[in-house]
Amino acid sequence: MTQIRDFSGGIHPAENKQVSTGQPIQTAGVPGQLVLPLQQHIGEPAEPAVAIGDRVLKGQIIADVSQGMGVPVHAPTSGVIVSIGDQPVPHPSGMVDKCIVLNPDGKDEWCERYPTNDYRSLDRDQVLGIIQSSGISGMGGAGFPTSIKLKPPGDRKVDTLILNGAECEPYITADDMTMRERASEVVAGLKIMAWLLRPERCVIGIEDNKPEAATALRKATQGTQIEIAVIPTKYPSGGEKQLIQILTGMEVPSGGIPADIGVMCQNVGTAVAVAQAVFEGSPLISRIVTVTGEAVEKPGNFDVLLGTPVEYLLEQAGLQPSCASRLVLGGPMMGYTLTSTAVPIIKTSNCIIAATANELPAPPPEQACIRCGECAEVCPMELLPQQLFWHAKATEFEKAEHLNLFDCIECGACSYVCPSSIPLVQYYRYAKGEIRVQRAEQVKADRARERFEARQERLEREQQEKELRRKERARAAAEAQAKKQANAEKAVASGEAVDERAAKSVLVEQALARKKASTEASHAKAAAPAKPAQEKPDIDALEKQFSQAQAKLETMQAMLEDAKAQQADNVEKLERAVAKNHDRVKQAEDTLADARKTLAAEPQPTK
Repeated sequence: MTQIRDFSGGIHPAENKQVSTGQPIQTAGVPGQLVLPLQQHIGEPAEPAVAIGDRVLKGQIIADVSQGMGVPVHAPTSGVIVSIGDQPVPHPSGMVDKCIVLNPDGKDEWCERYPTNDYRSLDRDQVLGIIQSSGISGMGGAGFPTSIKLKPPGDRKVDTLILNGAECEPYITADDMTMRERASEVVAGLKIMAWLLRPERCVIGIEDNKPEAATALRKATQGTQIEIAVIPTKYPSGGEKQLIQILTGMEVPSGGIPADIGVMCQNVGTAVAVAQAVFEGSPLISRIVTVTGEAVEKPGNFDVLLGTPVEYLLEQAGLQPSCASRLVLGGPMMGYTLTSTAVPIIKTSNCIIAATANELPAPPPEQACIRCGECAEVCPMELLPQQLFWHAKATEFEKAEHLNLFDCIECGACSYVCPSSIPLVQYYRYAKGEIRVQRAEQVKADRARERFEARQERLEREQQEKELRRKERARAAAEAQAKKQANAEKAVASGEAVDERAAKSVLVEQALARKKASTEASHAKAAAPAKPAQEKPDIDALEKQFSQAQAKLETMQAMLEDAKAQQADNVEKLERAVAKNHDRVKQAEDTLADARKTLAAEPQPTK
């Protein structure tokens, strides 16, 4: 029996889940066009592996990642590639990104698949390769590539594997219906992940507002050691760190990951995708999405092809445009308002809410913080939301980071209870984004500096090598010329028969050398300055300089005596000044004495 703990904070918003659980999961069908972003998860975007005009088969890789952290993108159905370029993608900013647009041909022809009946007969790296090539990333959060997550470093042994079926956010029931209708696939995927990780314990966590799902999983896990843990309903118990604390009593360290404490969390949708990839050879080309809200006539859960436009999916659920005031992608706590229905469903999309004005009214204007402290009371990460808000608003990002800004899971509990209607999470997201931009710019600047320094070193090295080669050539030429001239001079001096041209060259060079030496001596003699007549020393001026120096020395000595008597701080400075002036007096005295000797040695004029 799993011991259930609690976590700090949390709230109990209206669930509104029963709206979309009244009917089984439906197939959304194939839209007229599929838009497939090249980046649907955390990591590097994929690069197109097809060209415009290519016909592709269902399950075929159309974009792949050659380096870095990422997973490929597959064709959800057979058809023709009609464009590769920027299209609207799911993002709070309403941004566009590079996408592959596929026009289905209606044939839904599969590419060749390679199912595995006995995955235990394969190496673990082979199974991880199947998961990676199937394009599977986390389907319950930010979308971390599953194959990388299932291969933790050797020094981080996973003792507990948790399957997250809590699904705590209001309105969303995609995981609930998946566990009800596909419990066997959920358990099969969990077993594969457990075989890869070899944990000592496997637990599936479900909130107590999902009794049908808990019953289905208990039936599917009979005869296994998998634990089914039913936990109290409280938002955000489905957060990774909160669920770990509830089921194990351990806390993930600040800035750390669950693997640091020997725990790993996976989503139930991810488990189904892993099972389908291994046992059927099917890549991740569809997912379960909840479509709900008072503005749709047929709310429910749909099995949707990735790349399906939101507009098409809303039509399948019977959207009433006249009633809809807001479209939210995700849940009401952590989701964001859609600015366009042209955006596609991607691997991390789990819910679309078509809400009326009464259902999700526009938030009232932001007011001043009244320091009530309610945000700190409900924060599940035990942060200080009020201080984080002030620092984020004042762009004091270092202070916000010092208060563990990046531990914030952006659950929205603080914004939900704020009586001043301050959109706290938006401030935190803004601060995080700015910090990431600054870090990226710093990395870019560091790399640019390293490249500049490396270039300077290379240029200096090349210049030194060039200068060294020039000197070597000059030395070699000089040695050869000297040897040649010495041989010729020796032959001329000994009267031996030598080449007439060489002998003549030697004689000419000797004559030129003598002429050059004579010319340089003449120029040096002419350029030598005439010895100036010795000026008569000015005894009066020198005596005046000596007297001034002596007077200044006496003044400085008096000041030093006073400073010593008062134990002032500038005694050492005055001592140095006295010594310096003493040297000046001695120099002036010596100069005056030399001048007097010089004057005395001069011949006196005859009378």
